[in-house]
Amino acid sequence: MNEYRPFRERGRNFPAEYHTHPAVNRFSTLRITISLMLVALILALPSNPQTFADLSDVRFPLELVGLAFLASTMSGRYLALLRWSATFLAAAMLLLKLADLGTGIAFQRPFNPYLDVKILTDGWNLLSGAVGVREAVGIICAGLLAWLLVIALLYWSLGGFRNLSVETRRRSAIGSGVVLLVGLALFAVQDSDRRNLGVDAPTFPYIVNRIEMVRESSADLDRFEGELARDGVSSGPHFSALSGMDVVLVFVESYGRSAIEDRPYAARVHDRLAAVERQIEASGLQARSGWLTSPTVGGLSWLAHGTLLSGLWVGNQSRYDRMITSERRSLNSLFRASGWRTAAVMPAITLDWPESAYFGYDRVHAAAGLGYKGRPFNWVTMPDQYTLAAFEKLERSQGRQPVMAEIALISSHAPWTPIPSLVDWDKIGDGTIFNGQAESGDPASVVWADPERVRSQYAASIDYTLETLGSYMARYGENTLFILLGDHQPASIITGEGASRDVPVHIVAGNPEVLKRLDRWKWQPGMLPAKETPVYRMDEFRQKFVESFD
Repeated sequence: MNEYRPFRERGRNFPAEYHTHPAVNRFSTLRITISLMLVALILALPSNPQTFADLSDVRFPLELVGLAFLASTMSGRYLALLRWSATFLAAAMLLLKLADLGTGIAFQRPFNPYLDVKILTDGWNLLSGAVGVREAVGIICAGLLAWLLVIALLYWSLGGFRNLSVETRRRSAIGSGVVLLVGLALFAVQDSDRRNLGVDAPTFPYIVNRIEMVRESSADLDRFEGELARDGVSSGPHFSALSGMDVVLVFVESYGRSAIEDRPYAARVHDRLAAVERQIEASGLQARSGWLTSPTVGGLSWLAHGTLLSGLWVGNQSRYDRMITSERRSLNSLFRASGWRTAAVMPAITLDWPESAYFGYDRVHAAAGLGYKGRPFNWVTMPDQYTLAAFEKLERSQGRQPVMAEIALISSHAPWTPIPSLVDWDKIGDGTIFNGQAESGDPASVVWADPERVRSQYAASIDYTLETLGSYMARYGENTLFILLGDHQPASIITGEGASRDVPVHIVAGNPEVLKRLDRWKWQPGMLPAKETPVYRMDEFRQKFVESFD
């Protein structure tokens, strides 16, 4: 009689799925639906900010039905392994895609796991400077919490596959298997005919792309070793045509081609450049202007500095790190070997700067050494006018040998609020005269709530820096060669997507024979480079400059 007793009474080892309660089945189905929706959203999430402007090309991810098929055919430890693997992979993809969006917005490129760990610190500096430290901490914590909640919800909801009845599993496996086969067939036809049939399998290509990105970054360092070994510039001496002159190289933060050519900024910047041209001509100075292509965009200014000064294309942090340990002579070192004393004026440097040893400065004036006692302008430690006044006091008022100085002006750095204004040069003193300006205007959190306001503030910051440079050159430009250039284009909120990486460059001097040596460059007379003015890569500048002034 025992063999006729119900399974529920005698089958201790019989699978529980055979007698799953309908309510349990319905709840498991709800959990599974949630898990598949989350996976679909993660797989379909664009990793390029430009994609959000047109979501018509979003396709159905085949991995979704593949996951449903596998989960429907597995149980026990195999299902547990699939659950953990799917959760881990989804967590990694979501984190990478969010990082892609961040670097895409800031630097117009995807996140590189091999190279971009350092920019986490710089990203924090930019975010905290734009919205405030407490707000930045809140944003980061909220983002991490949201990511953890999504991943925890995904892991929990994938557990719904454990409690499905055998019959439900069978139907799910058959249904998902059929959809998977049809989808794969459409994918194959779509790929061969290059038509959009609405399906995609993005996971494998995305992971392969990351692996290839890391592999290529490693190979790039090998190529860079070869570039370091080749140098068309001898050790010197050089620059005989500039004998007895000071040379002042000024990097203007976020001063890009868009500031001159894009509609929101062009009229204001053109007017300012014309005013600067009149001002310096009245003081006996002339200018030549052109374009250089920067290796970076939106930030990482030191890559642009390293590229121009070393004559090497320093497009990532690994190249930069290798450059500063090499024997390659920077432009600064070439000037020092040719009889100039060299100086760096870096108001944004607030910590130790061991990299400065590579460039060959006799003296480094970081933020703490410039004597500024006024209040900071948000992230910006001091206004550009004070930086230039401090340079005159510390380096050019001593009557010593000619100086070659590299100066970084940062008033045009995000968040572009508050904006300084010029004061009487004789009244600058220790900088406390700027305190009222530093406390004026709306805070960054208000400005950045309105993209149009951000663009207006950016234009105002560039206008201020150019005005300051015009006034400075007219006042202190005797027997001096000025090289003024942008370090990179600003972020895409300013330029829009797909902007070039070109930056303006202006070379100003009082001796026409000095500027005549630039004739071969075919750059534009005056302060406004024309659209058709030749564009050179930033790493070409060092050699062209040496050849022109030897």
